[in-house]
Amino acid sequence: MPVIEVSDLTRTFRARARLRGAGRMVEAVRGVSFQVERGELFGLLGPNGAGKTTTIKMLITLLLPTAGKASVLGFDVVTQPREVRQRVGYVFGGDRGLYDRLSGLDNLRYFAELYAVPAREQRGRISELLELVGLAGREKERVEGYSRGMRQRLHIARGLLHRPQVLFLDEPSIGIDPVGARELRQTVKGLIETGTTVLLTTHYMFEADELCHRIAVISGGRILADGTPQELKQRVSAGRVVEIEVFGLTDGAAERVRAVGGVRSVNVEERGPAQILQVHAEPGAEPARAVLSALDGARVGRVATREPTLEDAYVELVAGA
Repeated sequence: MPVIEVSDLTRTFRARARLRGAGRMVEAVRGVSFQVERGELFGLLGPNGAGKTTTIKMLITLLLPTAGKASVLGFDVVTQPREVRQRVGYVFGGDRGLYDRLSGLDNLRYFAELYAVPAREQRGRISELLELVGLAGREKERVEGYSRGMRQRLHIARGLLHRPQVLFLDEPSIGIDPVGARELRQTVKGLIETGTTVLLTTHYMFEADELCHRIAVISGGRILADGTPQELKQRVSAGRVVEIEVFGLTDGAAERVRAVGGVRSVNVEERGPAQILQVHAEPGAEPARAVLSALDGARVGRVATREPTLEDAYVELVAGA
C-alpha cells in the first residue's frame, strides 16, 4: 500500500483584496494525482507558483482541498487530520522557525516538548539527531551564529524529533552555499537509510537527479510527467544535445536552426556576451553540421555534444506546457 496517495487533488481560492485581480478565483492545484511508496524519496519539481507548496500543505493538513482525495499512511487528510499530523514532519527552506538566541540544543528541547516527546526519551533522541545531521559538538552554540546550512540541518532535526514516518522537505537547500548544500544532501540520503519516506521539492535539478527515486514535474497546478530521473530524460529528450556558443545570434538564425531536419527543440541561454544554443536532437539524428550551416553569419565559439540531463527534460516539459 502506498504511503502517500493523491487522486485528482484540487485547490481553488479567491484572490486577496490587496492583490491585483482581487476577487477572482485562482486554481493553485488542478487535479493532481500521484503515489509515493514506503521508503521512497519522491521529488516534486516545478517553477515558482506551480502548486508544489500548496500540494504539500494539503498533505500535511494545513490547507483543505477544494476537491479530490489524499491520504498519508492510510489516513484521510480531511477527515483524519490528527492522525496525519502525528505521523508526518515538515521542513521548509529559509531562516524561519528557529529561535536565534537559543542554542541548537535548547531549540530541540523546546520543540521536543511541543511534539510531546516523552521526557525520558528526549536526551537520547536529541543526541541521535544531532549525530544524524552533523551538528554534534555545535549544539551548545546560539543559532544566531549558525551558517544557513547548519540552520537547515537543525530544521531537519527538529522535523524528525517525533519520529515521523513521512518527512516533507520543501526546498530545504534554498540559499545554501555549495558546501552546506552537499552536507545537506548527505543528511537527506541518511534519512532514507533509516526507513523514512521523503517528499522533496527543489529547484536544483542536479539535486533531484542525485537524490530522488522518482520525480513528478508539476506546472500550472497539473502533473506534466512522472517517473525515475532516467525515464524522464529518455521520455522527453531521447536524442543527444548539441551545445553551441554563439556571439551575435539573431532571431532569424535561431528559427533556421529550429527548421533543420533531426532537430527536436532549441533553447537559447544568455551567458554574458555569448548565447548558448542548446539543440535537442531526435533519436539517431546527428544535426550538428546542418545546424552550424544554419548559423552562417554568426560568430561561433565552442561546440559540444552531450547526453540529455534532467534539467533538459524539465525545461522541455515546462516550456511545452
